[in-house]
Amino acid sequence: MERISYRRIWTMFRARNCEFFRDTAAFGWNFAFPFLIIIGFGIIFSGENYQRFKVGVYPAEAQVFAFEGSGIPDTFFNSDAIRTVPVTDLETGKEKLRLHKLDLLIWLEKDQHTYWKNQQSQNSYLAEQVLKGSLTPEGVLRESHMISGAQVRYIDWFFPGLMAMNMMFSALWGVGYIIVRYRKNGALKRLKATPLTAFEFLFAQTLSRIFLLMFTFVIVWIGSDLIFNFQMEGSHLLFFFTFLLGGLSLCSIGLVLAARGISEEFASGALNFISWPMMFLSEVWFSLEGAPEWVQNLSWAFPLTHMLKAARKIMNEGVGLEGIAVEWGLMICSTVIFLTLAAYFFSWSE
Repeated sequence: MERISYRRIWTMFRARNCEFFRDTAAFGWNFAFPFLIIIGFGIIFSGENYQRFKVGVYPAEAQVFAFEGSGIPDTFFNSDAIRTVPVTDLETGKEKLRLHKLDLLIWLEKDQHTYWKNQQSQNSYLAEQVLKGSLTPEGVLRESHMISGAQVRYIDWFFPGLMAMNMMFSALWGVGYIIVRYRKNGALKRLKATPLTAFEFLFAQTLSRIFLLMFTFVIVWIGSDLIFNFQMEGSHLLFFFTFLLGGLSLCSIGLVLAARGISEEFASGALNFISWPMMFLSEVWFSLEGAPEWVQNLSWAFPLTHMLKAARKIMNEGVGLEGIAVEWGLMICSTVIFLTLAAYFFSWSE
């Protein structure tokens, strides 16, 4: 077996980085996209760490509601869980309720607290329970208590998911799609004529992509932290290495997909086939708590799940290395397995 040349790996590493940095559009988008998403969600959920239900109030003129005499306590309309929306036309309000633009619609002029709900909306059901709770006679409910400890903001829960999603797309397309393009335009055939081995080429591509991923991650983290002041309960170093291992695992998947084939269309379809289920089942946007057990078990098949679970344990729960050993172990194992498969099946020309 030919001895591995670190000089050849370093040469390929530099060449791939230069290619990326010279593509100013792609380079800029890798920073702009996560920043725009984070800032957008930060503005939408600024100051809100809870679910707010949109309740349409009819009749209303502009933002003036005739709460008095409606029989509904002011505590309902002033609740932090309720956002009132003026409705000047009853039929328009019903249509918005049907389209899930409103969670509840109340007619204040009626004596019996007339309201409409959307039976196909879970939020509509929950908003109705808030309304019924406000009408509960005094003395029926027991004393309420607040949970102890720091409460996790939505932006602190969401940020690891956003960064993981951005890393996933960048890893899969930046490795898998690019290598297929190299094979199609004949670049790999020219490299085959050099002393460069398949393992050295794949290893250099992985190193280059993970360097770019972590470089982007650090810059976006610092910039976003200055804006939103993230609540990091655990170690920043563990958080960083969790994304490093996750990035390696995702890159290795891209290498397997790029091991053979010259069709960019097929490569794009295969990448989409893997990335979109991974994104929806790895709790990027929402928790799978309460989902069917088979769905939760299926999510463990994806490296993105392991990365996100470990990252959120560190950031939101403050766990140490022992608390994320399983997730780290799974990411390392998947990286080794996929890299081995990619090197075994790799072809320079077909």
